[in-house]
Amino acid sequence: MKQMNDTFLRAARGENTDYTPVWYMRQAGRSQPEYRKIKEKYSLFEITHQPELCAYVTRLPVEQYNVDAAILYKDIMSPLPSIGVDVEIKSGIGPVIDNPIRTTADVEKLGEINPEQDVPYVLDTIKLLTQEQLSVPLIGFAGAPFTMASYMIEGGPSKNYNKTKAFMYAEPQAWFALMDKLAAMTVTYAKAQIKAGASAFQIFDSWVGALNVQDYRTFIKPVMERIFNELKEENVPLIMFGVGASHLANEWHDLPIDVVGLDWRLSITEARDRGISKTVMGNLDPAILLAPWNVIEEKAKEILDQGMGLPSHIFNLGHGVFPQVNPDTLKRLAAFVHEYSAR
Repeated sequence: MKQMNDTFLRAARGENTDYTPVWYMRQAGRSQPEYRKIKEKYSLFEITHQPELCAYVTRLPVEQYNVDAAILYKDIMSPLPSIGVDVEIKSGIGPVIDNPIRTTADVEKLGEINPEQDVPYVLDTIKLLTQEQLSVPLIGFAGAPFTMASYMIEGGPSKNYNKTKAFMYAEPQAWFALMDKLAAMTVTYAKAQIKAGASAFQIFDSWVGALNVQDYRTFIKPVMERIFNELKEENVPLIMFGVGASHLANEWHDLPIDVVGLDWRLSITEARDRGISKTVMGNLDPAILLAPWNVIEEKAKEILDQGMGLPSHIFNLGHGVFPQVNPDTLKRLAAFVHEYSAR
């Protein structure tokens, strides 16, 4: 086993670190030429079903960029087939579901996940990485119930989530039954990833920004409290992140989590002024990565200056790396974050 760099874990727990740790959402994948070569041969699902290949894709950015954490390469849709949802990742569209949820009966038909049986390849990839290959922590992850439900109800990506919200308002009983099923799936799936070796866990609620604070409190927060309370006993740092959801940052801060992820719309200073006292993660706008280096450096400095006061900060982007980003830029940025923040 390689010597472990645990800076990310210490920052996540709010402990002192020698420098600000950095990793990037979607650091494994589309911006890397090696990955694009693999994708000419294999689909996303095919990569995730081959532990050796999936571990390679996961660890590649750690080796190339010298980041302080790896995030498991997979899709939030990975566990859905095991509960009876037919999902296909269509190129240029995203996840498409042929049997969308429309009624209480559809919710009742959903099964339960048995990770060792249903997604053994995910667990094998984690073991390979954490037992043999990585010298940084591995972050496991899952999609949050609202985001998963939105795909399951809309049948695919959506711009406005009208069907999802209509179902939530019109069929509250069916909605809460669906939340319960997805919470059970998320907890079981997360615990299996942690048992296999993931040393932190992030929940992505990509689309929950579509809800206002009141609806979040009524329809979502109870299920998130249940999930995080059940994961608390695993004793690993827990991270919450969503996009376009700055108005919910305080709601997340109330949850039993360790790290509040911020997108680029809410500055760290504003978050602190609102009373967010836990470790924060973020939050460079990924579009800035296409700007000249002096602009990137200036923006990164601003974020680091805001984050370097206590409590802790983990440097990240305000959303994922996109395909046009030059891998050398990410490497240079990671080195800059480390050097500039060195205490």
